Amino acid sequence: MAPLDEGPPPTGPLAGVVVADFSRVLAGPYATMLLGDLGATVVKVEGPGGDDTRSWQPPTVERGDGPEATYYLSINRNKHSVVLDLTDAEDLAAAQALAARADVLIENFMPGSLARFGLDEPTVRAANDGVVYCSISGFGDEGGAGLGGYDLLVQATSGLMSLTGEADGPPVRAGVAVFDVITGLHAAVAVVAALRHRDLTGEGQHVKTNLLSAALSSLVNQTSAVVAGGVVPTRMGNAHLSLFPYEPLPTGDGELIVIAANDHQFRRLCGAIEAPELLADPRFGTMVDRTRNREELRPLLLAKLAVRGAHEWFDVLSAAGVPCGPINTVDEGIALAESLGLDPVVHPGGGVGTVRNPVDYSATPPDYRRTPPALGADTEAVKKWLQTGR
Repeated sequence: MAPLDEGPPPTGPLAGVVVADFSRVLAGPYATMLLGDLGATVVKVEGPGGDDTRSWQPPTVERGDGPEATYYLSINRNKHSVVLDLTDAEDLAAAQALAARADVLIENFMPGSLARFGLDEPTVRAANDGVVYCSISGFGDEGGAGLGGYDLLVQATSGLMSLTGEADGPPVRAGVAVFDVITGLHAAVAVVAALRHRDLTGEGQHVKTNLLSAALSSLVNQTSAVVAGGVVPTRMGNAHLSLFPYEPLPTGDGELIVIAANDHQFRRLCGAIEAPELLADPRFGTMVDRTRNREELRPLLLAKLAVRGAHEWFDVLSAAGVPCGPINTVDEGIALAESLGLDPVVHPGGGVGTVRNPVDYSATPPDYRRTPPALGADTEAVKKWLQTGR
């Protein structure tokens, strides 16, 4: 089939791979955007009302016909938008044709609900044996099939919220839909692995992931504490269960994140704050000792840090090789990345700014060729492409 992308063809490692994106909101669209960054041709299938995130506003930015939600813009570059009403026979036929010709199909419908449209994995595979079919759900397709897959629910049910917040305060959610993003990353990795398998064997496969499983995996040391150690972790505010110092500490004029995650870093910290007596104190000789005796060590550190402000300590401690940093707002975080030469903002297709793909490739860099599409911007082009291949 002739490429759908206009202009210079994609040049990334996934150039030529066609992704039928039947997902919406965050986990699936994040995964397909990453695949698009790497050169895949992504066709985003939207219902007549569009992806839910188009209406998740404010904030917005003025584009084309009016305000566009920045939420939607954050996860939908490098895609073509086609509006298909799956209850309409002609549109359904187009959706099925897209599925039959795609290398990858990604969906996050309620498990089992695509069967009535002939877009479930067994039906699609019957027409397209080599397809990599990726299903994303909230709680799997067995006992949790009927549960809604929203990140907040998973933050609560996985245990993350029980770990977030002050020890004497209520559970608190993370400030971003962290498990949607992590699940999207797992989905993208799974798709690339399945494409590699297809390259070697000619076989497609069905890959599945869900928010709860991704959440439990990403809780790493906290879930390990339970399954390996039989210990149920609890909220500690900004403190770390196994490390000290590893938290914000007050200085003369504000808080600074200070980290001494091993004995070498603690020695550097003591040298920088002119506290050699702490190195000679047996209560603080090892990380285990410092963690066990954190309540004794904390006031001694605070007394030393009180003589200078956070920004001055940032310079002093950084120069000494002690990991530290201010607690920035998001705009300050972007500014920091810019100051470090990380170039965090890109303008795909010369359009609205988005945050760049976080991976650098020496041979196959990400390609920012298409701005996030307006709803249905490519409907006619996609339908023609499906019919004629041109």
